[in-house]
Amino acid sequence: MSAKPPYFRKLSRYYLWYTACFALFLVALALLEQEGMPRLWIGYIFMFATIALYATIGVVARTSNVTEYYVAGRRVPALFNGMATAADWISAASFISLAGGLYLYGFDGLAYIMGWTGGFVLVALLIAPYLRKFGQYTIPDFLAARYGGGAGGRGGPVRALAVGATILVSFTYVVAQIYAVGLIASRFTGVDFSVGIFLGLASILVCSFLGGMRGITWTQVAQYIILLVAFLIPSIWLAAKHADNPVPQLAYGSLLPKIAVREQQLKQDPRETQVRAEFQRRAENYEARLAALPESWKAGKLEAQRRLAEVRASNASLGEVRQAERAFNTYPGSPDEAQALWREQRDANRARARPPVPHGVPFPGATEEESDKRRNNFLAVVFCLMFGTAALPHILMRAYTTPSVDETRVSVFWTLFFILLIYLTIPALAVLAKYDIYTSLVGSDYASLPTWVSYWANVDKVKPLLSIADINGDGVVQLAEIAIDADVLVLATPEIGGLPYVISGLVAAGGLAAALSTADGLLLAISNALSHDVYYKMVDPGASTQKRVTISKLLLLAVAFIAAYAASQKPADILSLVGAAFSLAGSTLFPVLVLGVFWKRANHTGAIAGMLTGFLVCLWYMLRASPTLGGSLDASWLGIQPLAAGVFGVPAGLLATALGSLLSAPPSRSSLGMADYIRAPERDGP
Repeated sequence: MSAKPPYFRKLSRYYLWYTACFALFLVALALLEQEGMPRLWIGYIFMFATIALYATIGVVARTSNVTEYYVAGRRVPALFNGMATAADWISAASFISLAGGLYLYGFDGLAYIMGWTGGFVLVALLIAPYLRKFGQYTIPDFLAARYGGGAGGRGGPVRALAVGATILVSFTYVVAQIYAVGLIASRFTGVDFSVGIFLGLASILVCSFLGGMRGITWTQVAQYIILLVAFLIPSIWLAAKHADNPVPQLAYGSLLPKIAVREQQLKQDPRETQVRAEFQRRAENYEARLAALPESWKAGKLEAQRRLAEVRASNASLGEVRQAERAFNTYPGSPDEAQALWREQRDANRARARPPVPHGVPFPGATEEESDKRRNNFLAVVFCLMFGTAALPHILMRAYTTPSVDETRVSVFWTLFFILLIYLTIPALAVLAKYDIYTSLVGSDYASLPTWVSYWANVDKVKPLLSIADINGDGVVQLAEIAIDADVLVLATPEIGGLPYVISGLVAAGGLAAALSTADGLLLAISNALSHDVYYKMVDPGASTQKRVTISKLLLLAVAFIAAYAASQKPADILSLVGAAFSLAGSTLFPVLVLGVFWKRANHTGAIAGMLTGFLVCLWYMLRASPTLGGSLDASWLGIQPLAAGVFGVPAGLLATALGSLLSAPPSRSSLGMADYIRAPERDGP
């Protein structure tokens, strides 16, 4: 049954009014900035006005009805479901980190855009319509019904494994979103990073706690409008500024050759070579320390003690004393700590000693072997992101919210359309920002650095997001002296381009919307899996609808605070966390989802074997190849980076599912009936 036209018209009218009011809000803030309103107040207004908006929608959309709470009443029109899914999808990694990744890695960063976009094609063709036809609430629901088994036919082991995968994948992903919330809040309100995390968490909880999927859906539509405007305005501004063309995609093509020329100039500049040589010397120094452990650790500790005693005894300045104290207090506490720290610093200095990566050259490398390694990683990342996208629980859940199977298919089309509005602009923004930095900041005097440099350098003192230091002492900024984190570029772009500060606040609000919209969906996926699939399906099948919703809300609170605590520990950069989540999702869930739809012979035993094998192979490779998790890149296969572990996990899961199914009894009659029902195209599910 299609959505009723009056309902669609009512929603359209509401969001048109909302967009008009948002435009007036921007104009009012711009006028106030012209009248001298302090920047800090603009940041506060943007942050708290948008959070209040989301909270208001959450309160208005509050519900205790199970169908409304879990799947928004199955009445979301395709267009609006597409906008909500796009907001759910355009996470902090897409909005904040992806352009930064393209800035740093050039062509290699396009793997993320190709993989994520291609993944939605798989969702549309292989999974989403069939999930909507099934017509329940969660991904574990689908797998338990399809593969059967367990006490009372509730799919015990299969459901339990699917719940575990949902929680692990969604939790890894949501930590990255909450980290981004803390980053934005700390920059634009001046609060501590950890405090910023819990400020954003309040907005997440109001939407998802009170209204479930219903509240999240209508909030995500509002968030998509904000993040679209926030991304397009600075991109259009920079395109007009540097290419005299307001279309970023066209400006992108005209600036790429200019950037290539500038890269060659910087590569051959003697001052750049001098700075890179200094970083190489530092890397070799750390290598020598590593080779001399543990004696080098003991000697370094004695030297730090001697230096501290010397400055205290010589009546040195307070600054020198504090510097010596800081060096002593932060010195590694053991040879093992020293090994980890010095290895990280050695690798960081080696990276900065290399010439800039040519932006438009595919798979650049000094040797054919290095070029092949880059190509392999590019293809592996595309593979993992595609199959991970097609198995992400919080995205697939949205297939349950439309009125019919046909609406689900149309919804995926709109999702791709709304995502591409952003994704086709991201590569252009990376090039525009790079051109601005290469031509305006590089070569400028340290005495006249723009104010945005000091702002961003002081956001996080422990892990600086931006640093510029005069390594060769010539008083001029060299490219090799600039260290910029991928997570800061988009947020700093308005200031880099000389836009009014109100646009910086707008971009921060867009980044916050991207992080909050995804975090909402992820937390709901986790709490629904625990409350519906564990509590209701396994523990208390007789629970009332009111009790089920209450349990879901309580679990959502608990998971949210645990995720916020994990994010406050700054476990990794955003793209790394997100990459791990995609590999785990693809390896664990994609094989059983697709084979469950298209292969009737797939059975209970095969599903268990596939999920366990895919997960364990993926996790084992991450542990083996990730220095952060105690492994080593030297132990990688074909040089594949650990975030692309799914390139091994997905085939292993498919093979294990097939072998487990073929070597065990055929599926039960109920499982075969479910397989036939899912594939039948002419009937909608409930």
